[in-house]
Amino acid sequence: MSELQGHCMCGAVTVSMTPARPALGACHCDMCRRWTSSALMTIPAAPGYAALGPVKTYVSSDWAERAFCADCGSALWYRITAPGKMHGQVQMAAGLFDNAGGTKLGLELYIDRKPKGYAFAGEHRQMTEADVMAAFRPAAEEGKS
Repeated sequence: MSELQGHCMCGAVTVSMTPARPALGACHCDMCRRWTSSALMTIPAAPGYAALGPVKTYVSSDWAERAFCADCGSALWYRITAPGKMHGQVQMAAGLFDNAGGTKLGLELYIDRKPKGYAFAGEHRQMTEADVMAAFRPAAEEGKS
């Protein structure tokens, strides 16, 4: 896929990235819904993305951080910080890019946490909270409840 260029709501942060896969992801976890007031829609970024401007990060869990524009508050990305095979993986906010970079929905995370008031159409993979934790939980957390 070709490189995407985008920006936050106020234009203070500009981003460039090449999608790792041509598919949108949607996360319905409690944190993403509180952060965006809906599902966080993302595009997986290949290594080498760039962001210029007043970027702030927030450590939102033991294994991830979220980035946002310090001026307007726009969501920028979600990044895995825990050691392991997922370390450094970035999910860029799809709203930064015109027409969400032309991608289609491929995955919904935390489908069992999604509010009943809306649903996304079409065929795509869905993962429950248990599925997500089994797939993405840091190795240090395995075996703990």
